[in-house]
Amino acid sequence: MKQQTLSGFERYGKTTRRAQFLADMERIIPWVELAAVIEPVYPKVGDQGGRPPIPLERMLRIYFLQLWFNLSDPAVEEALYDSVAMRSFVGIDLGMEGAPDETTICKFRHRLERHKLGKTLLKAVNEYLRTNGIRIANGTIVDATIISAPSSTKNKHGKRDPEMHQTAKGQQWYFGMKAHVGVDSRTKLIHTILASAANVHDREALPHLLHGNETRVWGDQGYQGQTAVIRGRAPRACDFTNRRYRYAGGINEIEKARNRTKSRVRAKVEHPIGGIRRIFGFSKVRYRGLAKNLHRLEVTAALANLFMVRRRLLHA
Repeated sequence: MKQQTLSGFERYGKTTRRAQFLADMERIIPWVELAAVIEPVYPKVGDQGGRPPIPLERMLRIYFLQLWFNLSDPAVEEALYDSVAMRSFVGIDLGMEGAPDETTICKFRHRLERHKLGKTLLKAVNEYLRTNGIRIANGTIVDATIISAPSSTKNKHGKRDPEMHQTAKGQQWYFGMKAHVGVDSRTKLIHTILASAANVHDREALPHLLHGNETRVWGDQGYQGQTAVIRGRAPRACDFTNRRYRYAGGINEIEKARNRTKSRVRAKVEHPIGGIRRIFGFSKVRYRGLAKNLHRLEVTAALANLFMVRRRLLHA
């Protein structure tokens, strides 16, 4: 897209990585299916009088920009004025209209959180992938990762978030929440994601991370000894979680070798977690409370699933 300047139209340009990323997402996201999830709770024309609401798909695109680029409500409004690629993705022509203000963007996000649509959006994406031949199989890898939260009390409440907690990992202390994920062992798609305070043990979320049709379950040593719990949720599942191999008398080399074999499959869980933390920047919480951050986790997981299989969808 050419940008008009004081000296006329620019003659040179390049397709940036951001523009290419947004073009790919434009093609693979099931806009109709996701809009259908939100449409029942979205304001209709004439519901409250005044000006008509901004089109649903446009607000959904802006919300996705927030998650992809880890932007606050004011930051995404400013980014729409700064970035031609973002305006093109959203469908805004500054010659005809302005970008939605930060209050409108905030209200849209609060509407999704209030109706707890994050889990439904994740299911809608996974169903869309299933219809395109990318389906959840019978193996699940479980894992958890700590999401940091501000530990400072220098805020208007004068205290830390009461729903977050501190925990030790190795020789390091962390304050925040914990994201628990259930990932398909074949496709690496996230089918379940939960949030808890950071001090909740990984195994507490285990039964809620299984969909019930598993034949195999992988996990690190934090999930060992939970065979009965796994069988209670998925009766046909075999427990392939890692086992302890270091003892006071030495090292059990056989168990160590078994763990190494299991870890070749278990390591796949790091790909979607890495996508959420590193690519989309969700390594720190943005909101207070678990509910809002869980909603962000669920929608980000849906977008991470699409991102991981984007090449297959683009060439379908």
